[in-house]
Amino acid sequence: MRAVSADVLVIGAGIAGLCCALRLARDGAREIVVITREGDPQESTTRYAQGGIASLGPDDSVELFVGDILRAGAGLSLRRAAEIVAREGPALVQRLLIDQAAVPFDHTPEGYLDYTQEGAHSVPRILHVGDRTGAAIVQALHALLEKFPNVELVASATAVDLITFPHHARDPLAVYEPITCHGAYVLDQGTGEVHRYIAGATVLATGGLGRIYRYTTNPPGARGDGLAMAHRAGARLINLHYIQFHPTTLAVPDGENFLISEAVRGEGGRLLTPDGRRFMAEYAPKWGDLAPRDVVARAIHREMTLHGYPHVLLDVSGIKDFAHRFPTIYRKCRELGIDVPETPIPVVPAAHYSCGGVWTDEWGRTTIRNLYAVGEVACTGLHGANRLASTSLLEGLVFGDRAGRDIAKLGPKPVREREVPPWEHPTDGAPADPALIHRDWRSIQYTMWYYVGLSRDAHRLSRAIRDLRHLWEDIVEFYRRARLADELLGLRNGVQAALVVAEAAWQDRTSRGAHFREDARRISRSQD
Repeated sequence: MRAVSADVLVIGAGIAGLCCALRLARDGAREIVVITREGDPQESTTRYAQGGIASLGPDDSVELFVGDILRAGAGLSLRRAAEIVAREGPALVQRLLIDQAAVPFDHTPEGYLDYTQEGAHSVPRILHVGDRTGAAIVQALHALLEKFPNVELVASATAVDLITFPHHARDPLAVYEPITCHGAYVLDQGTGEVHRYIAGATVLATGGLGRIYRYTTNPPGARGDGLAMAHRAGARLINLHYIQFHPTTLAVPDGENFLISEAVRGEGGRLLTPDGRRFMAEYAPKWGDLAPRDVVARAIHREMTLHGYPHVLLDVSGIKDFAHRFPTIYRKCRELGIDVPETPIPVVPAAHYSCGGVWTDEWGRTTIRNLYAVGEVACTGLHGANRLASTSLLEGLVFGDRAGRDIAKLGPKPVREREVPPWEHPTDGAPADPALIHRDWRSIQYTMWYYVGLSRDAHRLSRAIRDLRHLWEDIVEFYRRARLADELLGLRNGVQAALVVAEAAWQDRTSRGAHFREDARRISRSQD
């Protein structure tokens, strides 16, 4: 089992990890290694971002943008984080994405950048590439990264655990030192061997955890890997119960919840009940169909619950040239026999984005020395209790760049190979049974969907925690007995992520933003 030594190890290859690596490559880090568990290096949650990336539109200002972020965050967004993103983000969009990476953002017929408006934004400020903005960005950033000889990209490599001292230190006196990260143990999916990736600084850029829910817009890799690894290492995690549910995903029986971008409503799509009634004005008179996501998602959920609807409808007949503006959504609907734009699209809410995560400061530093977190796995305070639409790509861009700048300035060096012990697994037993992995995942997903979903209360959350603790014990034993594989590591991380989310939801007995407690009012009265 070999050891790889580098100045910086970046775990994850979405927008946040790539922007961090690009900044480091320019700013003097000699050796940067980027690993991804995916076989296709461009596969990441970023790739599935349809709507766009927020910037500053023609009639916009930093102050207006910050105000929108704070309002959407339901009083929990950190003003400093919002100001950093609103001030630094648009310049980075221009310099890195447009000038250097040449992302082909859509333009008006007159040749100007085309800005669209989304829910809870005061003005149009969203740049887009049709309805495949994330895919265009990640493709362009990968092409740019290939120009730097000091960056190595390793695919099909799954991080098993972070290397931390004193936990993994050979020196017993290290117990008196603060927790420090020195890289990660990484599984080579092809050979089954676990190698030491030793680094001066380690950057978690592993994305979100949507797959712990039965219905989600997230790709299969969004298993909570980075969150679980950070938790095991002792990092501080915050705001985990603020899980944003996207209000509009394609309602397909027994199928994946294909995202119907919020930009569809921004361009004129309107929500209807199956009998044709517009309902959003009843729930959000000011915003209507462009209300913040948590409001729209709960309104749809309530209509479905009250009236027994299997879904609601999204009428897109009023959108000019729908097939050109939203080609991916158009093709997907047509493949499934939905005659858009003439026929409304059946939609339901699904888990979409984790507003909480590994606590970081304004430079991406976590509570563990030399460990950084950027993108959805991190909690900078920007999103508060409910993320403003299309700010996630911008946050990954800004804080990925900031983490790279900070690491380049501090220049931490890797420890020597002999200081880090090789990986030891309890067994080289038989491969994990795929049927058992599938069954356990379904148990996690249904528990989270029904008990820790759009609406929560003490009884459901207590039941979820009990069930998940039992399941966690079974999965840990399963992990110890079976041969290591990516699927088994994902299951181990998934149940741990689910448990910490459920526990955070149980502890917070007030409703705010994406965390809605049906018993909040009753609890408040009992405390008076």
